[in-house]
Parts: sequence; structure tokens; C-alpha cells
Amino acid sequence: MNYPYNRITVKIGSNVLTRKDGTLDVTRMSALVDQVAELHKAGVEVVLVSSGAVASGRSEIKVSRKLDSVDQRQLYSAVGQAKLINRYYELFREHGIAVGQVLTTKESFGTRRHYLNQRHCMQVMLENGVIPIVNENDTISVTELMFTDNDELSGLVASMLDAQALIILSNIDGIYNGSPSEPGTSVIREVEQGKDLSDYIQVEKSGFGRGGMLTKTTIARKVADEGITVIIANGKRDNILTDLLEHPADTVCTRFVPASEAVSSVKKWIAHSEGFAKGKLHLNAQAVEALKGKKAISILPVGVTRIEGDFEKDDIVRIMDAGGNQIGVGRIGASSEEARKMQGEHGQRPLVHYDYLYLD
Repeated sequence: MNYPYNRITVKIGSNVLTRKDGTLDVTRMSALVDQVAELHKAGVEVVLVSSGAVASGRSEIKVSRKLDSVDQRQLYSAVGQAKLINRYYELFREHGIAVGQVLTTKESFGTRRHYLNQRHCMQVMLENGVIPIVNENDTISVTELMFTDNDELSGLVASMLDAQALIILSNIDGIYNGSPSEPGTSVIREVEQGKDLSDYIQVEKSGFGRGGMLTKTTIARKVADEGITVIIANGKRDNILTDLLEHPADTVCTRFVPASEAVSSVKKWIAHSEGFAKGKLHLNAQAVEALKGKKAISILPVGVTRIEGDFEKDDIVRIMDAGGNQIGVGRIGASSEEARKMQGEHGQRPLVHYDYLYLD
């Protein structure tokens, strides 16, 4: 079988891998492994971003006292991650495929060096026929430093590894044009570039997961803007992965149409690095207008009216308009001390070069 993609990232949500009682659904997991193995053997490189550590640990231990949500999460995920990766190891071994575990945190994407280290590690695994299984390291991630959920992590991984497609498997068929429970609503099959979906999105969370549809569409849009196809589909449907690749027209899902031009790897990193910003550059109206024009331009000190925060050269900063609204993020070419000395002056070097600038 000739598949349309050479490299894909598949995100398996906790709702796909969890039974109603909160324990791990091994039958579903096994079925998905069979499909990934089939793609792998046909020459498609697959990176798995898998939830399910907490569900995996929940059935393993009985707690002696009432734990708060952070304690619970840390305890269940520490025990459950070992069990989860072991389960994957055994299931893939039946197909003669090796897997490797990659546990990461939001901070690991915060510097370009850490980002490239992770990318290198996963590329070496793929080159050697090993399937990376990625999850957030919940044992050390505390709330404010956590990814929104594994949707955000899968977007970063797909972008970092230049995947051609990101497939997000949830427990529903895609994005509906209304509430899925109401009669007459249907799945939006294709989302064009720039289409506004805010009227359709239900804000409630989905069962055991942390992220709702709103998170999924925000991530999907950002990744599609980088030239990667994004598909949201139902992971509980039989043969969903192989069907999506073999019979795309007949398989119900929501597909985000990718931008025709791919984005450089540095810009991809910057696009996803808003959470690591160390400061803000406030621009005057003329500078904002120039940035939003057709021509790619850098941010010069003359257009900067105010600088917030303490940062080093190469840190990420938010770019703000005259009204205080964020219009993008960029990698700063000077420390906050140097930038303040140059602020408002003509004839200085750029503070943010357009190669390192991502506009929202």
C-alpha cells in the first residue's frame, strides 16, 4: 500500500485509552498498536504521543489517605507510566518493532538547545526503526508549567519533527457544526485556512482528558499554518488510522487544510514558544502597520515605545501593539539592558530579525 505520508505524529487521547471506570482499555490499545505496526511496516515513520499514564496507574494502587489532585496525578502517573510503556513494549514486540520512551516537560521546549536535543534524540530513533512514544513527565510537571494537555505537546512534536500530518485521536468523530447530541448536526469535514470555528466549538471538557475541543482547534490551526495536515478523528472506531490513510474520503473526521508554504524550523519553534516569553516589546502604530504589511521586515529599535521584563539575548519575547494587544512572538537579538539603551533610536541593528519573528 502506498500511503500519502512518510512521517506522521499520532496523538492518542486519554479518552481513547480509558474505560468508563477510569482504567486502561488494553483491547483498544492493542488494536491501535496493530494499525501503527501496519503503517510502520509499509515505511511510514510514526511518532506516538500517548496519554493514559494516570489511567494506567489508577487501577494499580489503592491510596491510604485522600490525596489532592496534584499528588494523585504525580503518584498515578509515576506508577502508570512504567506500566503503560511496558504494555506498549510488549504489544509492539509481537510485531518485531522496538519502541523508545520520551518523557518531556514544557520547559524542555523553552530553549533552542533543549528543543534541538529532543529533536535529535527522536530523529535517531526514527532512523533506526524505533517508534518514539512521547508523554509529558507528569511526575515533575506542576500546574503552571504543564502543557494544556497532550494536544499541545503533539502539535509541538509534529512541528519539531517536520511531520507531514498530525492525527489527533479523541472520543468523537471530529468537530461538529453544533452540539453532537442534537439531531441534525454533522461533522465539519474540512476546515480551510482562516475559517472561524468559534461559533461551533463546545467549551466543555471531554471526560478524563484535560483539553476540550477549543484547545484541539487552536493547536490544529497553528500546526496547519506551518504546512502540516491536521486530522481530528475518533480513536475508538475500528481501523481508524489505516482508514484515514487508505480511504480518506470515506472516513469521517475533520481535516485542517495545511498552508501551501512550509515554515522554517526556527519559526516553528518560535510559533509554539509563547509560553516561555521572558518580556514584551511594545511597538508604535507605524511599526505595527509595517509588520502587518506584505513585506517581511524586522523589528527596529526606532519603532519600540516600551520594553517590559528582564531577558537575555536569544530569549523569547512577546510583541505588543500600541493598544497592549499581543500580535506575535520573536527571539530577541539583545539583552533587556542593551535593548533599553537602543529603544526609540534610528540607525540601530534589529531587535528581532524577521527570520526569528512569528506573527499571530
